[in-house]
Amino acid sequence: MTAHVDIEPGGAGELSELFALAKGAFGTESGWDDGRALQALEDDTLFVARVEGSVAGYVALRPGESRVRIEQLLVAPHHEGEGVGRRLLAHAEGYAISTGAEAVEIVVEDDNDRALDLYRRSGFVAAGEQLYELRLPEPS
Repeated sequence: MTAHVDIEPGGAGELSELFALAKGAFGTESGWDDGRALQALEDDTLFVARVEGSVAGYVALRPGESRVRIEQLLVAPHHEGEGVGRRLLAHAEGYAISTGAEAVEIVVEDDNDRALDLYRRSGFVAAGEQLYELRLPEPS
C-alpha cells in the first residue's frame, strides 16, 4: 500500500525524535554508533517524511564536490511497505540534481537485503565494497 508521504526539511526540534527512531530501528545492529548517528542528524542536510502528520522516516544527506552521500535513510518500521523509502530516495536524487552533483552514493551492508533491493530498483549500481551509486543526468 502506498501512503501519501509529505517530505520537508528537518529541524533541530526534531532531532531527539529522529534519533530515538533510528536507535530503536538500528541500535542493536553491530555497526550502530550513537555519535555517528547524532552527527549525521545535526550536521547533514535533513529531510523528514511524514504520513498523516507523523514522522515516517528521514534521509540525511552530505553534499560533496561532485557527489551527494546518503549518510542515513531510515523508514519507521510501522511505515515499511508504504513507499516512504522510495519517496525519500527520490527526494535525495532531486536534491542532488539541484546542487549540480554528478552522482548520489550510499554505503550499504552486504546483508541488508531490503535496502539493497530498494537501491538497485532505483538505479543504483555497485561502485566499490558496500558502496552504491546513482549517476545523475548531466545538466543541460
